Amino acid sequence: MAIDRIIIVGGGTAGWMAAAVLSRLKSGRPLEITLVESEAIGTIGVGEATIPPFVEFNQMLEIDEREMLAEVRGTFKLGIQFVNWGRQGESYIHPFGAYGYTMGGIAFHQVWHRFRQEGDRRPLQAFNLETMAAYFGKFARTQDYQRDDLPPINYAYHLDAGRYAQFLRKYAEKRGVARQEGHVTDVALHPETGFVTSIRLASGEEIAGDLFIDCSGFRGLLIEQALATGYEDWTHWLPCDRAVALPCARDDSSPPPPFTRATAHSAGWQWRIPLQHRTGNGHVYCSAYMSDDEAHAILVANMAGKPSADPNFLRFVTGRRKKFWNRNVVALGLAAGFMEPLESTSIHLINTGLNKLVAMLSLEGITQAQEDTFNRLTAREYARIRDFLILHYNATARDDSEFWNYCRTMSVPETLTQKIELFRSNGQIFREEDELFTESSWTAVMMGQGIEMAGHSPVADTLDPAKTRKEFDEMEKSIRHVVEHMPGHGDYLRSYCPAPM
Repeated sequence: MAIDRIIIVGGGTAGWMAAAVLSRLKSGRPLEITLVESEAIGTIGVGEATIPPFVEFNQMLEIDEREMLAEVRGTFKLGIQFVNWGRQGESYIHPFGAYGYTMGGIAFHQVWHRFRQEGDRRPLQAFNLETMAAYFGKFARTQDYQRDDLPPINYAYHLDAGRYAQFLRKYAEKRGVARQEGHVTDVALHPETGFVTSIRLASGEEIAGDLFIDCSGFRGLLIEQALATGYEDWTHWLPCDRAVALPCARDDSSPPPPFTRATAHSAGWQWRIPLQHRTGNGHVYCSAYMSDDEAHAILVANMAGKPSADPNFLRFVTGRRKKFWNRNVVALGLAAGFMEPLESTSIHLINTGLNKLVAMLSLEGITQAQEDTFNRLTAREYARIRDFLILHYNATARDDSEFWNYCRTMSVPETLTQKIELFRSNGQIFREEDELFTESSWTAVMMGQGIEMAGHSPVADTLDPAKTRKEFDEMEKSIRHVVEHMPGHGDYLRSYCPAPM
């Protein structure tokens, strides 16, 4: 059956990202796209930090970066600072860019380890531009300094998720997407195929479609309530199951830092996301070890300003649907699954879900091969991200609470165990297929949380020491030069994308 009508159930970030991407298909052939959402149903809207592929997502939509950032009160992000994760009082930055560059066909940290053993005390972080710029509160884009001999700058954004959804709504409606106000009360299934044929609104109106995109959040209105797809629970590996979000006014006396901060507490962690007009705060925690009141008190005590709204308490179960594409329903965002916002992957998974959907979609009809391939690739993607998140909890020396004792001693997936053991033996990390997190990402978190390399690749010992040391010196000098000449992050925002007051 040909796909002539696409129905998106739910708005928010996931719904309007889907609408914006799919609206581009309308220029190729007649296609009805309708997004159904209810003003009475709020969106979660706490995912305000992104990662570099999100920059490419906006470029693909031909969105003007300056205009978008001004409208969503956005700031730039060079990485994530982790505080108190390996040990209390320690911190490190997981940067978006690589450490150094490949030398002799091996990763830079392998060569760095060789020189470390020979007495060079320069930290690995000194060879990463994003880390050094973040530490000094600086920012610029690669195209701003226009020199090929200087390292590139990898960045993402902090943004107001609600404003971003509104921005994409204008984008999608301008390109022919119809928005329907309404609360879905019933879902009709085909008696033979089990495909969703239509949804019914509280007003009595029935909306038929050929392909349905479920962006209804944790409820999974279509993928779960109508199709009973099932859910794979990962709470035993990622035990946090609650969050309280609370924005506060930004302190104008200090510019917003160009990084997200994640500070570990006794039974979870706190996020701090700087925007131009406010700071997003939240405390993710495990209800088995901490009450809501205690979590709220810890959050308020560790905020940089006075709360500007009432606290928003959230409940979730980490994991994923057993199928992301079931019959003629594709789930995106929270309807597809949830892995806490520790590495800012929620919006990214919406992005990659849409990329796969558009790449596989045939408007001539839905095939089993499409469904199976989408599910296989997405399940693998979720599993790789899951392992990376588990690493943060498991690789710790903290023994100051029952929560951290559980995380430190819990059994983890064999895929993660192998990665840790291989890195510990000789610093080797294999980035499998197209997994999200790079060799530098794994290195940053493992070393940042105390997993030491016992040795390095024997190839590192074959490199000419004088020539290689000279390259190290020039690399460090180039990074220092770029950071010294970068403007402060606050100054850059004021000149490039100031938010309307």
